[in-house]
Parts: sequence; structure tokens; C-alpha cells
Amino acid sequence: MLPGFQGLVEQRIKQAQEKGEFDNLEGSHKPLKFTDENVPEDLRLAHKILKNAGFLPPEIELKKKIKNTEDLLDNTKYDSEERRKLQKKLNFYLTKLETTRSGKAANLSLTTEMYRNQILDKLS
Repeated sequence: MLPGFQGLVEQRIKQAQEKGEFDNLEGSHKPLKFTDENVPEDLRLAHKILKNAGFLPPEIELKKKIKNTEDLLDNTKYDSEERRKLQKKLNFYLTKLETTRSGKAANLSLTTEMYRNQILDKLS
């Protein structure tokens, strides 16, 4: 978003708030409900425990790294060595993510062991 566009959006949101257009929205003044629809039912409890302990699944961590690298690429000169390095890094992360997705069932025990070790390290 450009600063000018962002300013326009902020201005319109303020105007809508002042007119009371957000006052009667469904779920207003109630806590947000997050669902784990994408997590298999047998893994939901484990994911909740890990989430509460401050750990993210490897796929989510990887997605965060991809987003950060993309942001860096957006702010790097078009034809520079740094940009080429960032592009290689991004390609590596994307390949790793695709590999993680395609071999998810095979990597489940490895992931579980990794989480277990992280939790034990944090507790000790």
C-alpha cells in the first residue's frame, strides 16, 4: 500500500466510525473465535498445546520466512547482488515448503520429535 492510499483508507474508516456504520456488526463486542479447520482432528490438541507454549508448526515458520524474504526483495535494488542472494533464499524456502507439503505424512514423526525436543528445552 502506498502512504497516500493508506491515508485515504484510514480517513474513510474514521468517517464510517463517526457515522456509526460499525456499531451493529455481527459479533460486535464479542471475542474472536479461531477455528482449527485446517488441522486434522487428531492433531488439534497437540497444535493447541504447542501454540500456547509459543511454538509454531514448521510450515508456518517457513511461511513467515517466505513473507519476510519477499518484503526484503520488494525493498532491494532491482539489479544487485543482494537481490540475487535474496531470490535464491526465497527459492530455497519455497522449495522447502513444497517438499514439506508433499511429504507431510512421512515427516509427521520427525516433526513430533522436533516439537517434543523444543518443549523439553523450554521447560528445562
